[in-house]
Amino acid sequence: MEYPSELKYTREHEWIRLEGDGTAYIGITDFAQSELGDLVYVEVETVGETVEKDAIFGTVEAVKTTSDLFMPVTAEVLEFNPELSSDGGDNPAIINEDPYGKGWIVKVKITDNSQLADLLDANDYSTLVG
Repeated sequence: MEYPSELKYTREHEWIRLEGDGTAYIGITDFAQSELGDLVYVEVETVGETVEKDAIFGTVEAVKTTSDLFMPVTAEVLEFNPELSSDGGDNPAIINEDPYGKGWIVKVKITDNSQLADLLDANDYSTLVG
């Protein structure tokens, strides 16, 4: 499995990629998508809202299970990936195919950068999932 070193990770298997303008992209890790199996639906109803660190910002649904998505840091949800939505590509399998690229779930504006220090780096996350 792959865990890109430029990302930060949570113990709940989300990743966050910081952009230079104070925004970030969030998705689920390669480990998470492989454990869930084929994804069939992604729901995010928090666009436009500020979601607290560790609060649920959406769900992903696989053939046999549904899993909550947890916000890695307190942030305002700016955008839901249009490729995943019913208005866009309606293709949640992109997460299975490219979890760190095209399979991002939300774009956010971070409101508390100090919380980034609580996240795992690639080595720590790799150790966590074994």
